[in-house]
Amino acid sequence: MSGGIRLLVSDIDGTLVRHDKSLAEPVIAAVARLQAAGLRLSLISARPPSGMCWIAERLGLDGEIAAFNGATIVTADGRVISADRLDPACAARALALIDAPGVTPWLFADGRWYVRTLDNPKIARERLAANVEPQLVDDFSGLIARVDKIVGVSDDHALLAQLDDAVAAALSTTATVARSQPYYLDVTTRRGNKGDGLAALAQAAGLPLSAVAAIGDQRNDLPMFARAGLSIAMGQGPEEVRAAAMRVTLSNEQDGVAHAIDEIVLPMARREPASGDGPASSAGENR
Repeated sequence: MSGGIRLLVSDIDGTLVRHDKSLAEPVIAAVARLQAAGLRLSLISARPPSGMCWIAERLGLDGEIAAFNGATIVTADGRVISADRLDPACAARALALIDAPGVTPWLFADGRWYVRTLDNPKIARERLAANVEPQLVDDFSGLIARVDKIVGVSDDHALLAQLDDAVAAALSTTATVARSQPYYLDVTTRRGNKGDGLAALAQAAGLPLSAVAAIGDQRNDLPMFARAGLSIAMGQGPEEVRAAAMRVTLSNEQDGVAHAIDEIVLPMARREPASGDGPASSAGENR
């Protein structure tokens, strides 16, 4: 097979898995068809490695995957290849900036998830996503030298959007600030963004970015959409995310990754795109 797409890099939450965090059989079967055709799948997520490796194992992946929005690269079995952590001064400032009424801070470091309270309603879902138990601490001051990710959690989506802008402006030269969900505001290193993460995965696979497809559903997926040879948005994603993608598939509840593999990625991988030959529409949308 010459030319075309050779690697699909998939987001996890809102993309590869359903709302209940389950990996559906139609998606598993579609990934098997992708691999049988000689293509590879990799994963990129705001999740820690602990929340990704079981998925990589279930799908039979053997290459690198990217955690913490691309800041940490690990093998499918969890061996750390590289880890880019927040500068301690930046971490301390980020914690101060998100310490606002209505926002709960979380901190990820040393393979653990630290919280200051266990009564946040999002903890149950994060247990499923991160695949670790939260560690209760009085404060985060003793952990800021080893921070992989800081998260501001709030059900006030408008407040979190405002905080997103403010924190991003304050930390623009030292960190990446992005919402991985409407209720999660992530702070990772400057290189902890899905654009750089996608490039690292492409390099590890020995492929140019033009041979890489990216699929996702949220604002933190936009940097990889901007660099991938093919970008695919999930059908339930925000309008700005769908508008930024070359193609739009079905929602995650409708197993949109399986649809994208069969109807978009595999057909494009089978042909060498002609000059000026842009992608056609999918699921009724052309972007």
